[in-house]
Amino acid sequence: MKTLIIYTHPNPNSLSHSFLQKTIQGLQENAHIEEIQVLDLYAESFDPLLVFNETKRRRDMHADPELDKHRKQLLWAEKIVFVYPIWWGRPPAMLLGYIDRMFASNFAYRDNGKLLPEGLLKGKSVVCISTMKGPALYPLFWLNNAHKVLMRKALFSFVGIKKVKFFEFGGMEKKQGKQEQKLERIYRYFKTVAQ
Repeated sequence: MKTLIIYTHPNPNSLSHSFLQKTIQGLQENAHIEEIQVLDLYAESFDPLLVFNETKRRRDMHADPELDKHRKQLLWAEKIVFVYPIWWGRPPAMLLGYIDRMFASNFAYRDNGKLLPEGLLKGKSVVCISTMKGPALYPLFWLNNAHKVLMRKALFSFVGIKKVKFFEFGGMEKKQGKQEQKLERIYRYFKTVAQ
């Protein structure tokens, strides 16, 4: 299984980076994994800004030569793993900018005259690993699960990706946050995941 990891955190010493390392370690020890690619949006200085003007039109986003490498990565991947913190109840602006630019019409989906468009990224699976300072149940009870709704329904389902798994870890800045147990859980999951 070809796996693309999209990592989003500006600090290479962050807990999110530790989750990235455990994800890679588990995948490297998994016999079902054929190849792994890692896209570190901050290290690459990915430009998250949408620009539309006389030379850059929205209807041409799917063919923007600046993003060709990233489109090839998404098409290549059978499994896409996102690793990021939750800030203000949602993924970082850098990751949302990546989504804005990459999941474009005529690449990730196609309008077909129906209520919902045709998803063009069918057959892929996604895993989202997120950490947050607040309690684990905060997004569910206080924000009506906005993060998961955003990612699962407004993005992945829209582009045809139906298999989505979340690891949403809360209380990560506490001494008793069980960080090591959660890192081990991620390692074990990716060491054995088959699809």
